[in-house]
Amino acid sequence: MAKLWGGRFQKSAESWVDEFGASIGFDQQLVLEDIEGSVAHVTMLGAQNILPAEDVTKILAGLAQLKVKAEAGELEFLVANEDIHLNLEKMLIDLIGPVGGKLHTGRSRNDQVATDMHLFLKKRVPEVVGLIENFQKTIIAQAEDNIETIAPGYTHLQRAQPISFAHHLMVYFWQLERDKERFIESMKRIDILPLGAGAMAGTTFPIDRLKSAELLGFSQVYANSMDAVSDRDFIVEFLSNSALLMTHLSRFAEEIIIWSTDEFKFIELDDAFSTGSSIMPQKKNPDMAELIRGKAGRAFGNLVGLLTVLKGTPLTYNKDMQEDKEGMFDTMETVLGSLKIFEGMVRTMVVNKPRLHSAVHSDFSNATELADYLATKGMPFREAHEVTGKLVFTCIQQGIYLLDLPLTEMQKESALIEEDIYEVLAPEAAVRRRNSLGGTGFEQVANQIEIAKTHLK
Repeated sequence: MAKLWGGRFQKSAESWVDEFGASIGFDQQLVLEDIEGSVAHVTMLGAQNILPAEDVTKILAGLAQLKVKAEAGELEFLVANEDIHLNLEKMLIDLIGPVGGKLHTGRSRNDQVATDMHLFLKKRVPEVVGLIENFQKTIIAQAEDNIETIAPGYTHLQRAQPISFAHHLMVYFWQLERDKERFIESMKRIDILPLGAGAMAGTTFPIDRLKSAELLGFSQVYANSMDAVSDRDFIVEFLSNSALLMTHLSRFAEEIIIWSTDEFKFIELDDAFSTGSSIMPQKKNPDMAELIRGKAGRAFGNLVGLLTVLKGTPLTYNKDMQEDKEGMFDTMETVLGSLKIFEGMVRTMVVNKPRLHSAVHSDFSNATELADYLATKGMPFREAHEVTGKLVFTCIQQGIYLLDLPLTEMQKESALIEEDIYEVLAPEAAVRRRNSLGGTGFEQVANQIEIAKTHLK
């Protein structure tokens, strides 16, 4: 099959070489974006009297037919035609005749493919933002149900201090909020149109790039034609934002996995987001959380892959840049799927409040309360820290906790300790008193949730 660009070539490549160089296996995902860009381009060509009206009408009619077939999944893409652009152009010529070849007037595949990818992300990044917001609403709902649910807080995965379980959940709201802001901010770079830059130097045809931008809904165009065809920063930024989002989801997934173990039993996942074992009948595995944790690696790899492709490519377009698409498609699919699954998983999970209550009454996470208590009575905090540590050690030797230690035992270490210490050491009181701005106190957590709701408005 003769290539649409093959005029100066005297020899055709073997089929296996064509297969290696072709991108149609994955860039066919851009079929609707490519048609959309072509409609705008030919409309502009007509408005500028670069193509006669009758040609524009025929081309637009042909593109409309191809769009209908594309939406119905009826287009057959051929490796011999390399990519989505040449496949559609060949289909158009077969459909309406040689006039279809006029569609490519004043443009190149270089600005065409860049336009397609801008359109792809311009449509789908808002979908990511919408799913993030939906997930944030679910986190808020779970948090509101657990403001006064006391849970162990951890550092180094060791019991640290008692906290409101809602306070813990809300961490992920704020991480997602920053993710959302980064995606929204990235739209400024996505919303720049490269169409009209040609291969790399612009075109001699009297095109109107601003008209094309208006037709496609872009707010601005690239000011430099070489930058327009070589820029992939907007994809790198999407991949970077996605990698950080997946980092946050992976950390949350890790906690979901830990919390759902028999050793913790802080939550139970819904059956719809769990799986069983083919050999062990009792198993209920948090597979969806584990998959999200694993899929984070895909997002990281796609980011590093594109950075590696770009780092050594001179201006402007190089065939290396064909490698920019698969990672973008894969990361988009990964992010959208992970957000949908995670939202359902958190929405349906059951918090084991009795187990959490038991956990915070069977540890030393209230030790800081004793140290603070002594410090408020004038003892230097370092000394208070040491006194508390000795009392913790005494408890460990006796197999009890601070709330079980008799007052007389405590007073052996400091006469400053009085009967009211048992009220201070109660986990509920410990959490309630931490009412500093952004702290885990119940009032602060309730206020934090109200602030979070304003972000969603």
